[in-house]
Amino acid sequence: MIPNLPASVDEHRNFVALMIASAFIVAGGIHYQTPMLAAIAAEFQADAAATGWIPTLSFGGMLVGSLFLVPLGDRIDKRRLVLCKIVVLTLAQALMAAAPSIAVLAAGSLVSGICSSLMQSFIAITAETAHPNHRGRALGTLMMAMFSGILFARIAGGLIATHIGWRYSYMLSAGMLLLIVPVLCARLPNTRPTSQASYRGLLWSIYELLRTHGGIRRASAIQFMFGICYGGFWAVVAPMLAVLHSVGPAGTGFMGIPGAAGIFVARPAGRWMDRAGVMPVVLTGICSMLAAWVAMGFGVWSIAAVVIGAMLLDCGLRTAMVANQTLVNSAVPDSRARANTLFGMHVWSGNAVGAFLTSWTFAHFGWLAVCGVAMTAMVIALLIHLGVFPVGKTE
Repeated sequence: MIPNLPASVDEHRNFVALMIASAFIVAGGIHYQTPMLAAIAAEFQADAAATGWIPTLSFGGMLVGSLFLVPLGDRIDKRRLVLCKIVVLTLAQALMAAAPSIAVLAAGSLVSGICSSLMQSFIAITAETAHPNHRGRALGTLMMAMFSGILFARIAGGLIATHIGWRYSYMLSAGMLLLIVPVLCARLPNTRPTSQASYRGLLWSIYELLRTHGGIRRASAIQFMFGICYGGFWAVVAPMLAVLHSVGPAGTGFMGIPGAAGIFVARPAGRWMDRAGVMPVVLTGICSMLAAWVAMGFGVWSIAAVVIGAMLLDCGLRTAMVANQTLVNSAVPDSRARANTLFGMHVWSGNAVGAFLTSWTFAHFGWLAVCGVAMTAMVIALLIHLGVFPVGKTE
């Protein structure tokens, strides 16, 4: 529980507003890169496989941060974790703005990804403060802010890269982080540890959660497959549009608008989850993702197909993620940080694997092969959800 949580309605609303603003700013940090990869490649004279390391390491960093830092939220004050990470994240974004090479840029992406795992702390704090009957709605609202931040980052990154240079995107990100840091220092409440286990014990207990909770296993495995498709798409969309349709960074950035359709389904999906449970919500998300990659296959010939696919892709991901995230945060109330670690590990390892696979596949075999990789992942997700692959029962 959070002992310092504001008691009055107005104070609680202000606290929620702070969480929303923070989620918006932090979530965009590792997504400015999406429309800028072709511009970055041009400056450093690199191919898609080389620039693919930038999103791969940012997603991999989220995995590292989720595994080694987020579990500490059950052992120490989450406030300390959040403030330390956000300061380092600000420095990493500033480093990326001044990066002299792709190697330095990729290193900054790795650190940014590690520190961006503080989003899992925001999720845990929000879940702890929400009424159990409205937890899905509360998490849907927070995730809507996250998705909005991602949309802003993609559009802003494309426009800035086109008109004044991609480095200024990271300057903007660092500047917004500097604005939110003092507010978090002043307003973020302390949290009470829920475990006295050693750090090694905390890490071991993550495996125990995975072993004993079938619902968490299923949700995490499905979200891993979603991550392959989603991270893979956004890792190669910029070079794909540049090569096949001669679209520049600004045009790719605007792809974030249809690609953020999930903003509008996150909160309704949370309400649906509260009423109907996990299964129908996640099935809808899987079907949307499958339809997305069918449409994407026509992207070789039509940008409209890519736009439609991006909309279906985001709607499917957000619908399933809200349901699965709510399940994970409800299954083990005294271990939310570790449960979010487990879930985040699967999400971001999926994104990292997808970014690596699709970058390499696109560089060597083209766009239709990328679609084949993504469709394979989604068929596996469907089989897991239907119980063909007995990963675990939904609790």
